[in-house]
Amino acid sequence: MSSSLSDLTFGRTAPSICVRDIRVAYDFYARILGFRKIFENGDPVGFMVLKKDRAEIHLSRKPDHKASTTNVMHMFVSDAAALYAICETEGVRIVKGLMDKEYGQRAFVFADPDGNRIDVGERLP
Repeated sequence: MSSSLSDLTFGRTAPSICVRDIRVAYDFYARILGFRKIFENGDPVGFMVLKKDRAEIHLSRKPDHKASTTNVMHMFVSDAAALYAICETEGVRIVKGLMDKEYGQRAFVFADPDGNRIDVGERLP
């Protein structure tokens, strides 16, 4: 039996984000962004799955993690300005300010406690 790419259906994807302290990272993603933990593994915990609406993030503990200077995740939201305001209020480090982009998105970039860059976008009408 032969298959082709056109016969395949892809399911959800979830970024895997390395963090130095998984509890600190979980607190950030839960308290600031509203994610909830749906799975954890290890003793001590070395892997955790977080979910909010249709978005999912996989956190992996890596004590010697060094953040990249590139974005590790692009997250679409319904209101980028509202999330931007929450991030500002909570003292989250903003890497790139909120702007309407020529490619039809309102976007900004923030960094989590480990310095991982998260690109946020809202599709504009």
